[in-house]
Amino acid sequence: MDDTYAFQRHIYDLTRKYYLLGRDRLIRELDVPSGGSVLEIGCGTARNLVLAGRHYPQARLYGLDISEEMLKTARSKLAGTPLAGRIALARADATAFNGASLFGRERFDRIFCSYTLSMIPDWHGTIRRAAQALSPTGSLHIVDFGQQDHLPRAFRFLLQRWLARFHVTPREDLFTVCADIASEQGLHLQMRQLYRDYARMVVLKASG
Repeated sequence: MDDTYAFQRHIYDLTRKYYLLGRDRLIRELDVPSGGSVLEIGCGTARNLVLAGRHYPQARLYGLDISEEMLKTARSKLAGTPLAGRIALARADATAFNGASLFGRERFDRIFCSYTLSMIPDWHGTIRRAAQALSPTGSLHIVDFGQQDHLPRAFRFLLQRWLARFHVTPREDLFTVCADIASEQGLHLQMRQLYRDYARMVVLKASG
């Protein structure tokens, strides 16, 4: 991942702005409680955490990423800003992170994955690990590529060829896997298609 992002990290936010749809909507819908904790899995350049920090000024913010190169950009972006003291970053594997050792807390009120599952080989494991790290009243929020079934076939073909260049694979069975994990862990499940299935959004909520 570091080889992939050594250069891309410098232009990542600009180039992804127009096709990672639904990210801002996800952040607006987090509904973080006052003083609550928010963890982003695959935080990249910290673009989403910065936006979440502005939306929820009382929240405690955390981000992890497997790529040290992306974290370099994130730390540089935060340096000298008011959010520098509110956002903690760490390098970690999304499928096996330990919140206590990374950030001094085991569970989080809100966890989100924004266009990361389509790049993580063991994305099932990422969802399971995130669900296990929820507080008793927490929720896990996911947005990622759909299958574009309701969009023109040529658009779908070109988009998926473009995504493959960056090792991105839309997860066709995202809804099915999330439903299975929700059942396994006793979570409430919400699923939506966005923009004619350009993207898919999932929320898994703890029952407490």
